[in-house]
Amino acid sequence: MVDEFRAAFQELIDASVATDPHQFPPAVHKVYLLAPHIPTAERELALEALTPLLAGDHAAPGVIADLAVVAGALVEMGTDPGPAGPEILHLLRTMGNGAIAFLRAWEHTGPQPPPDPDTVTADAEARVATRLGHDAPAATMCWWTIRRHGLATKSMLSQPEVRSHIRRDPSLHAQLVAITNQLSHHLTEFDEVRTLLRMAEATSALVMDRTSKRAFRVLFDGIGDNFQLHTLLADALIGPHGQGLPGPAPDPRWVAAYRTEPADPQAPTVRGWWNLVAHDGSWIWNEGLPAEIPTIDGEHVLILDQQPYPRSWRAHRRHPQVHGWLEVESELDTEEALLWWKRVAPAQTLASTDDPAEPPLPEPVLLHTDETEQAPPAGDSAPDQPSPEPAPPHKTHQSDPRPTPHDPADLDAAPQHPDRHTPQERPSPGPALPPLPPGVSQSKGWGPTWR
Repeated sequence: MVDEFRAAFQELIDASVATDPHQFPPAVHKVYLLAPHIPTAERELALEALTPLLAGDHAAPGVIADLAVVAGALVEMGTDPGPAGPEILHLLRTMGNGAIAFLRAWEHTGPQPPPDPDTVTADAEARVATRLGHDAPAATMCWWTIRRHGLATKSMLSQPEVRSHIRRDPSLHAQLVAITNQLSHHLTEFDEVRTLLRMAEATSALVMDRTSKRAFRVLFDGIGDNFQLHTLLADALIGPHGQGLPGPAPDPRWVAAYRTEPADPQAPTVRGWWNLVAHDGSWIWNEGLPAEIPTIDGEHVLILDQQPYPRSWRAHRRHPQVHGWLEVESELDTEEALLWWKRVAPAQTLASTDDPAEPPLPEPVLLHTDETEQAPPAGDSAPDQPSPEPAPPHKTHQSDPRPTPHDPADLDAAPQHPDRHTPQERPSPGPALPPLPPGVSQSKGWGPTWR
């Protein structure tokens, strides 16, 4: 079977270089059929062989977009991204800039929303040509292929080694965040790419417990939101198996769901432990991202305060394909901790949670089978209330589960810390293969119908 896979992959490469729409589709389907049944090392060699095609000008834009999707699919099967991972990121930068040029030209030439990338026509190219001139064909081609590049990038950024690479290249990271900020307004799939890029920005924090006055430095990766951070902090800090902070230990099923496992329908609802607060006294909402936690001297500082009201949320990872972890690197000694406490805002006076009029905890919520939230999670809201309890005057973070994209000009996308931990080994992938997106491996996908 290995020889059969090698032959199919060679057919794929030959058809790509020759721009042969008749040989490419069967070669792709053979690769998809055989890849799950061969050793990982063989898939890694195949992915490495794709990298020169992704990096060079040996194939047409539509071919390269299809090959990027094939590379992403191999990674989702458990193949190490290798050099193809960074190359996919560079491709998104190039094609993303062209797609944004198309968008800007489109917006300057009329009020209509831009066409779906899969349905671009000659009329669309003619319209942006009034603004872009001779650059219109290239920009329109970028818009036509951008969804496929986004799909491949999402697969690559789901891997810790690719996120590690982008942390070492702040310029590339900042450019991709700016690109995805703009594209996500028109193509919702780029919102996930954007949050995966933001995931790469924060890999450590100083966590300070107000009650005990203890402080810890924690390392983490694969944390998609502060719901996940909150729960994994409880697992690392509470009780004798952690750092001895008081409180009920989290259900192991919640922890598993936030690390590597699917959500357990028998344990869907997490009960919160703390009110997360920034060093300036502003509240850190669970719906936010670790990268948004304010910093002191470049270090994210998170204070654990008493909850003003009970909180609960659904135990599931925002990015199910990404495995998360968190561990305590060290505890600050008493003297160093006291110096940090002098740099943070004092505790705020909160209403007692022992008030008998306090509403009860909500009933467990039902799990959705799809990954997309149909409504904002109940996590940071008190029971039976439409929105979070009014925040103190310092509140700066919104409770929207999908934070409002930042203006690229205002974005400080450089990572706060270099890597200080080797990510855990990636667990074995599941048997399911990602489906080919519309247009991939079809002859019409090899060149725009309008050209």
